[in-house]
Amino acid sequence: MGEVLKHSWALLLGVMLLMVGNGLQGSLLGVRGGSAGFSAFSMSVVMSGYFAGFLLASRMTPGMIRRVGHVRVFAALGSFISAVLILYPAFPHPIIWTIERMIIGFCYCGVYVTAESWLNNASSNENRGQALSAYMIVQMFGIIAAQMLLLVPDPSGFLLFVIPSVLVSIAFAPILLSITPTPAFDTTRPMSLRELYTVSPLGMVGMFLLGGVFASQFGMAAVYGSEAGLSLPQISTFVAAFYVGALVTQYPLGWLSDRMDRRMLVVIVAMVGGLAAAAAVSLSGHFTVLLAAAFLVGGASNPLYSILIAHTNDYLGTDRMAAGSAGLLFINGLGAIAGPLISGYAMQTMGPGGFFVLIAALMLGLTVYAGWRMTRRPAPESDDAASVTAVGPVSSPVAVELAQEVAIEAQEAAEAEAEEAARLDVDSDPIARRMPKFWSLRK
Repeated sequence: MGEVLKHSWALLLGVMLLMVGNGLQGSLLGVRGGSAGFSAFSMSVVMSGYFAGFLLASRMTPGMIRRVGHVRVFAALGSFISAVLILYPAFPHPIIWTIERMIIGFCYCGVYVTAESWLNNASSNENRGQALSAYMIVQMFGIIAAQMLLLVPDPSGFLLFVIPSVLVSIAFAPILLSITPTPAFDTTRPMSLRELYTVSPLGMVGMFLLGGVFASQFGMAAVYGSEAGLSLPQISTFVAAFYVGALVTQYPLGWLSDRMDRRMLVVIVAMVGGLAAAAAVSLSGHFTVLLAAAFLVGGASNPLYSILIAHTNDYLGTDRMAAGSAGLLFINGLGAIAGPLISGYAMQTMGPGGFFVLIAALMLGLTVYAGWRMTRRPAPESDDAASVTAVGPVSSPVAVELAQEVAIEAQEAAEAEAEEAARLDVDSDPIARRMPKFWSLRK
C-alpha cells in the first residue's frame, strides 16, 4: 500500500476532493429543493438526471479521450462541473436543475473514466488490487466528509454551492500537475442482454434492482430527510450513515463471499437490508432507528454490487469477464435511472416513508429471486469460483474493468498454483513417475 500511495497520492487526493464536491451537491439539492417547495416527484426527476448523464458518458467518454486526449477531456469536464455547481442557486427550477444534473452526471462519469485510467496505468500487476482498494476508500471518505459540510452556515444562500465548486477546481491541480496522460484505450463491447441473462440471471436481475437501491439512497436520501422534517444535522448524519455502512462491510462481506455459496450470501445480506428498510418505515419517528437502517442498507447494497459481479464471473471464462461486466453496468445504469423516479412517486403518494418502502421492496425482491435461483442450478465448484474485488456503484466502467483485471490475475495465479502443486505431487510419487497414465486415471 505504501508503494501505491507514493506514486498515486496526488490522484487519490484529487479523487477524494471530487467526491466531496459530488456528495455535497447531491445532498444540498435535496435540502434546498424541499425548502424551495419542490415536490418529492420533481426532486426525483432532478436526481434521476444525474444517472442518465452518467450512463450516457460511460458510452461517449472513451471516444472523446481518443480524439483529444486525457488532459483536455479532464480539464474541460472539470470546468463544466465547477460552473454548474455555482449555477444551481441562480436558477432554482426543477427543469433547469434536471438539465444541470444531467450535465453534472455526464461530467463526473467522464472525470472518473479519465482518473481511473490513470490509476490503472500507474499500477502494476503486483499492486493493482491495493490501488483499487485505496481508490474505493478515498471515494467513500469523500462522500462521508461531504455530509459534514452541510453544517457550514450559509447565510447568503450561495456559500454551500461555492464550496464544492472550489473543491472540484482544486482537485484537478494535483492530478494534472503530477500525472502524464495515458495512451488512448478501447472499451469492451458488452455482451447482449439476452446472452448475459442466459449466463447469469441473478447477476442481471440483481444488478438492475441494486441500481434502483443505490440511486435512491445516493439521490433521494436528503430529499427523504427534508420531507420527513429532519433537522440539517440529522440529514447530514443520516446520509453519511449509508456510506459508513458501506465502508465497514465491503471487505468482510467480500472475504466471506469467497468462502461460501455467493447466492446464499446474497439472500442473507439482501434480507438484512430489506428488513432494515421495513423497520425504518414502521419506526420512522425514532432517529436512531433511521440511522441504523441507513447503516444496514448502505452496508448491504454496496458490497452486493461487487458480489454480484463476482457471481457472474463464476460462469464466465476469463476472456469474457470484461464483456460481462460491461453489460452488468449498463443494466445497473437503467435501474439507477428508474430508482429515483419510482422513489419520488412513492414519496409523493405514500409520504416520506415511500423512500424506505421502495428500498425494502427491491432488497426483499432480490432476496426472493436469489433464493429461487438456488433451486435452479448448483453452486460452482470452489476451485472454479472467481474472487471478489471490491468496487462501488459510484465508480465508472474503467474501475470495474480494473477490478476485473485483478480478479482475472488472481484466478490465473490460482490455476497456475494448482497445476504446480499437481506437478509436484506427481514428481514426489515414484509410482506416478513410472505410470503416468495410471496416475492420471487415479487422480
